Amino acid sequence: MKLHYTLIFLVGMLYSCQNGVENTAGIDAFEKNSQTVMSYLNGYQKESLDYDALYSENAVMLNTRIGAINDSVTVAEIKVMDQAGWDLYDFEIISEINLLPGVNSVTKKVDGSVRYYGIWRTTKEATDSTEAIQTDLRLYESFDFDESGKIIYQQFYGDLTASTNILQGK
Repeated sequence: MKLHYTLIFLVGMLYSCQNGVENTAGIDAFEKNSQTVMSYLNGYQKESLDYDALYSENAVMLNTRIGAINDSVTVAEIKVMDQAGWDLYDFEIISEINLLPGVNSVTKKVDGSVRYYGIWRTTKEATDSTEAIQTDLRLYESFDFDESGKIIYQQFYGDLTASTNILQGK
């Protein structure tokens, strides 16, 4: 019986050691990819993104807006949309940026993807005839990466439609 318990213990130890090695790779990738996400978040607030350094050639962003015609957006389309937003508004993250590791939906193990929750303040500057307008939007965003550490898939969730309507005076 002692031999039986000893074998169970040894198998358990072996299994737990192997999982640690796999998790280390996922955590290492998460830490590396977190730097890319921070570059993205800081660059977006400064209205200056190096798309070639951040995004994979075939990257897409899930289009989560209400009434969206297409379900995904290419990097070329992201560039145009970002510039249009920067031309109209100023963007600032007003909450702590707390990056979280994503997990593989099948294995439930850390896979190098990065998620965060944050509060973005969007400001439409005052003009001669209008006052400044601000919205604070809680946003969840996730990023998946290719083997070279570039963003391959991005998605975000928050009530952008309501925020835009407020900023446009609707």
